[in-house]
Amino acid sequence: MDMVTLTIDGRKVQVAKGATILEAAKAAGISIPTLCHHPDQAVKAVCRVCIVEIQGQRTFQAACAYPAGEGMVVKTNTPAVREARKLIVELILSRHPQDCLKCEKNLHCELQELAENLGIRDVRFEQEVREFAEDHSTPSIVRDPSKCILCRRCVYTCHEVQGVGVLYPINRGKDAIVAPAMDKDLADLACALCGQCTLVCPTGAITERDDTAKVWAAIADPQKHVVVQTAPATRATLGEEMGLPAGTLVTGKLVAALRRLGFDRVFDTDFTADLTILEEGSELIERVKTGGKLPLITSCSPGWIKFIEHYYPDLLPHLSTCKSPQQMFGALAKTYYAEKAGINPKDIFVVSIMPCTAKKFEGQRPEMNDSGYQDVDVVLTSRELGRMMRQAGLDFEHLPEEDYDLPLGISTGAAAIFGATGGVMEAALRTAYELLTGKTLEDVDFKAVRGMESIKEAAVPVDGLNVKVAVAHGLNNARKLMDKLAAGQADYHFIEIMCCPGGCIGGGGQPFGTNNAIRGKRIDAIYREDQRMEFRKSHENPVIKQLYAEYLGRPLGEKSHHLLHTHYTPRSKY
Repeated sequence: MDMVTLTIDGRKVQVAKGATILEAAKAAGISIPTLCHHPDQAVKAVCRVCIVEIQGQRTFQAACAYPAGEGMVVKTNTPAVREARKLIVELILSRHPQDCLKCEKNLHCELQELAENLGIRDVRFEQEVREFAEDHSTPSIVRDPSKCILCRRCVYTCHEVQGVGVLYPINRGKDAIVAPAMDKDLADLACALCGQCTLVCPTGAITERDDTAKVWAAIADPQKHVVVQTAPATRATLGEEMGLPAGTLVTGKLVAALRRLGFDRVFDTDFTADLTILEEGSELIERVKTGGKLPLITSCSPGWIKFIEHYYPDLLPHLSTCKSPQQMFGALAKTYYAEKAGINPKDIFVVSIMPCTAKKFEGQRPEMNDSGYQDVDVVLTSRELGRMMRQAGLDFEHLPEEDYDLPLGISTGAAAIFGATGGVMEAALRTAYELLTGKTLEDVDFKAVRGMESIKEAAVPVDGLNVKVAVAHGLNNARKLMDKLAAGQADYHFIEIMCCPGGCIGGGGQPFGTNNAIRGKRIDAIYREDQRMEFRKSHENPVIKQLYAEYLGRPLGEKSHHLLHTHYTPRSKY
């Protein structure tokens, strides 16, 4: 590998040829402030906060974009550089609302943190905040354009990562802003509501809709029996929200925290993830045996479902009819659980803790009421739950480890890995293999479908059939698979698609600061959870067996079809 040696703040640094000054400084332990830069995105160099002095250059240069060169001498901390950075940030602040205490991103705002680190105590320019109407048109995402600093991170994510492309820089000069095309509301466009834009926005310009007040009100209502379910991915991410290192497993502490917040029962979405595998695995087997529509495509990611409804409605027959684990849980909570507990289902209030902003949209879909009521009442993101725990003053790190409540709290390792890309596929293969062959699967680790590779393919021999599978995460990768399928070039039996990069561990409602390095740590945690579980195949879950024996009858039976399966809605692109 070709290397270059340069001097940064008096230190010799050696980096690979082609590395930027920003990367070279990081290798030397020198922190250069940034704002528009994101480690997983292409260089934009629009904010100029990362400027440095380079010996022999007449002007400052942006460290994020300028390549390190042999013999280069760089200074990152001169009085002139510090003053220029302060000037740039003060100019941004002069057009930014000064309402930090009311902002959803307070104490998580990169602009706020940058101003503090630069020692800005006064803005020397006249305050001229631009006033734009807020966009509250969707149940998932809120836009406040007055807080947009034109960093274009959300634009990159929407176009290059998710391939949806509903956000653009529009207008010019002082009227420039990032917004949907023609400045429409998000609800008027084919937005998947994935929330990846909320993860990368450095300010409060794009955030999730905050529904915590509804949950606090339900908990305080003595007439309500409030139950909560936690998604598989949250056990590997909630710790970050409470200050613990990325990749910390907090399953038991999460249960304890939810009890202390006042929930009447703490259940696990992993239970219905196991149930999903029984239904979806049976659906795959039935389609293979009867010549049904193949490939079968997973249906548990609501951002993906909204995407295919908008962009590939002709391919909807390929989707599994299974509801997501969240919605299966809601339907069972207000039927099976209500009967067992002797509680009127109208008094049961179901709250979901999800890694995902699109889950808020899913919970309000009109078809999700097979219990006779809205199956899931409120969906909170990981970030919203973090707010509630801080409001309650919980010392999360020192909470004891507690177990989920019965009966909807027993799960397997197969359900836990739903949180990572490839996890649904792996869980389904563990069960489908044994259902088809009647043999015990000794090695349950299908590592070919694991990891952050954009599209993964594998062929698994099952009872004389070479089952061809594919896994994609991120909607841009999903688009590539759908184009192949539309062209008749996808000879798979089963496809797993997760809307968000990395799967649910990288969901749009996960803790701020999410990047690919952190996604990797969370995925490792998910597989550690799988390894430590007593049961690692969904069909081995004893309570799932009991559920079918007592209530559902069999997978794909009449009752399970009514409660656990759904239909989809072709939508236009505009």
